[in-house]
Amino acid sequence: MHRADGGQPTRLCVIIPCHNIEAYVGPMLQSLRRNSGPGIRFLLIDDASTDATASIIERQLDRVAGAELIKCPDNVGLAAARNVGIDHAGDATYLTFLDGDDFVRPGYYPELLATIERLGCDFLRTDHVRVVGRKRTVHRINHQHRNAVANPRQAILPVDRTTSVDAPNAWAGVFHRRLADSGLLRFNEKLKTCEDRPWNWRLHLKGDSFAVVGLLGVFYRRDVSTSLTKISDRRQFDFITAFDQIIGDVTADRDAELLLPKAIRSYCSMICHHLGRLKTYEEPLGEELYALCAAALDRLPRRQLTEVVAGLDPRRQKVISEVMAA
Repeated sequence: MHRADGGQPTRLCVIIPCHNIEAYVGPMLQSLRRNSGPGIRFLLIDDASTDATASIIERQLDRVAGAELIKCPDNVGLAAARNVGIDHAGDATYLTFLDGDDFVRPGYYPELLATIERLGCDFLRTDHVRVVGRKRTVHRINHQHRNAVANPRQAILPVDRTTSVDAPNAWAGVFHRRLADSGLLRFNEKLKTCEDRPWNWRLHLKGDSFAVVGLLGVFYRRDVSTSLTKISDRRQFDFITAFDQIIGDVTADRDAELLLPKAIRSYCSMICHHLGRLKTYEEPLGEELYALCAAALDRLPRRQLTEVVAGLDPRRQKVISEVMAA
């Protein structure tokens, strides 16, 4: 049996992939020190960092109660590093995630653990704080019935409003290990970006119970220059593979006719987002991205796509219509 600090059975395992984050790993570890508690274990996954990340963790590891370092011999990417953590979580009752360049407020993980133990659901989703320099902005999940257990499938709709299925961040929540045992917590390792989108959709489609709580504790850095959200290269194109997976999962679902418009609308919104960044790509990559978006739209069921496009705001409607006509 895996045990956290002090010989306690592991109630919560926090999985933290780290790759080339030497400027941020110190504050992250400091935040973990202020979150140690009975039954809480921290799994730090060094994803073959080439800077001082691993050595900083090794020097400070003994200061963080319940912390363990796992080294990947090769750089496997965020999705696979999270899966490594899941595989090493042992019999922890609950699992959660944290990106290595982010941090959490003091006492957050004990409070998060107590909240899901009280509610007794498959998973919780939480709000978070976005950090850009000195600016802090609260980002809330759009869900009406907070602090109440519900069926996650019933929180996917409506089509024309952002819902919890559109808030994919794996670190904004906590998950019962029965989801890991059933395979629902595993990430698609082929995805270098957007890996949490199909993951979150699958949780909403196949999970039995969830709740959204206004528990603020994760501070998500948006000003990290090396973050994949800031990089304009072919890895960004993985959003197409990710949304193709979502469309496939929804198409195979018993409520496909009801839920497919929502998935298609989300796909269209993501296409518009990436095409809005087209000028940040070198010309050959920009042309490739545009062609991939056109092919993606062509694969979608035409009737539902036409209905969805008709309901978009004028700007997005124009973008999608032009790509469809290309």
